[in-house]
Amino acid sequence: MLISQDEIQKSLSRKNWQYKEKKINKDYTFDSYMDGISFINNIAELAEAHNHHPELIIGYCKVSISIFSHDLGGVSTKCVNLALGIDRLLENA
Repeated sequence: MLISQDEIQKSLSRKNWQYKEKKINKDYTFDSYMDGISFINNIAELAEAHNHHPELIIGYCKVSISIFSHDLGGVSTKCVNLALGIDRLLENA
């Protein structure tokens, strides 16, 4: 089930996620390229556990993430839960 932009903002605005074009997006920066790669590997494991897979772009010391439901064509509760789980990966590091 898709959720409203207002619900998305309430859940994620304090976490610096942005809603645009029916996706939630966030960029992360790292001290080294390998720190970003390690983060990507942790996201991959989390995504598999949630059976929900974000779009990931890896740059030099930067990782960009977009999350949306391919099946529903927008942002669902599952998307928001994955975003919050991704943020927790860094909080617990």
